[in-house]
Amino acid sequence: MPLPPDPSMPRTPQQATADNRPAPDAVGSKAGPTSFFALRRNFLLGTLSASVAAGVPGAASARQLATPPTAEGNRTMSNIVTKDGTTIYYKDWGKGPVVTFSHGWPLNSDAWDGQLLFLAQNGYRVIAHDRRGHGRSSQPATGNDMDGYADDLAALIEALDLNDITMVGHSTGGGEVARYIGRHGTGRVAKAVLIGAVPPIMLKTDNNPEGLPIDVFDGLRTSLVADRPAFYQDFAKAFYGANRPGNTVSQATLDQFWLWSMQAGLLNAFECIKAFSETDFTEDLRKFDVPTLLMHGEDDQIVPIDDSARKAVKLIPNARELYYPAAPHGLTTTHRDQVNADLLSFIKG
Repeated sequence: MPLPPDPSMPRTPQQATADNRPAPDAVGSKAGPTSFFALRRNFLLGTLSASVAAGVPGAASARQLATPPTAEGNRTMSNIVTKDGTTIYYKDWGKGPVVTFSHGWPLNSDAWDGQLLFLAQNGYRVIAHDRRGHGRSSQPATGNDMDGYADDLAALIEALDLNDITMVGHSTGGGEVARYIGRHGTGRVAKAVLIGAVPPIMLKTDNNPEGLPIDVFDGLRTSLVADRPAFYQDFAKAFYGANRPGNTVSQATLDQFWLWSMQAGLLNAFECIKAFSETDFTEDLRKFDVPTLLMHGEDDQIVPIDDSARKAVKLIPNARELYYPAAPHGLTTTHRDQVNADLLSFIKG
């Protein structure tokens, strides 16, 4: 004798019809959005099952999509594994001279998509990774400092055997590029670009009296822990200058920033604040011996230009400056076309 249905278990529409109880996604006289997507899902799953049974080519394609990428040593198609076991995700588009991108806090490599697509379409191979603890990379409890970030970048460059690289870093990523050159030299580097970058040092110290007081960064940490989602919503406005009169930043851009930020591990984002604010890159910048371009928004509310680019240019031999009036910290988005054109001109030159 069959057992009676368990009321706590989900039921198909057919089962619901049989026992006269409404099934999920079938409540009311009209199918809502959830019902539509559920029916479409069931249809697609049914079609896939039939294709597998029939052995048609579409089934093989579906199986291939579900197959993990093939490992090549410590590298897969979109990841490397560092010496401490951290998985670093990267994207690798296009063919031609190599340009690497290091993103800002607390984002991931998707923040560079506007530059990656443009340069890939203009004959360059572009590579951007998610910093450890951010985006699709794993979230280790150690190595969340500039030395760790720089060594991860070095591991990626070595795994892909990249040479004659133009290295581009924004904000925290600019510090990552500087520390890479400080620790690993410029043997594989042809040029460097620092955009809205944190070097030489953000924190106010005896040697940097114009810097930001520690209270500013303690406030970031407190707000991050207290209400991370709300903090990122507010931070996005200053990042893109959406709090300035007459700005044209869309809500979608702010939402995108929030989405990227929420992908970072809380511990990793927390520890990164110390990394980008307290690290002194002075000696790293003095080791630059390749053509270098500094790009910075003059209305940067996150990394004030007078405490960063205008000091860094005095430490890097023969560095070029390019400043954007009224531009915010997130100028790679708000001033994308202008930044892209200037970036391409420098790489080509």
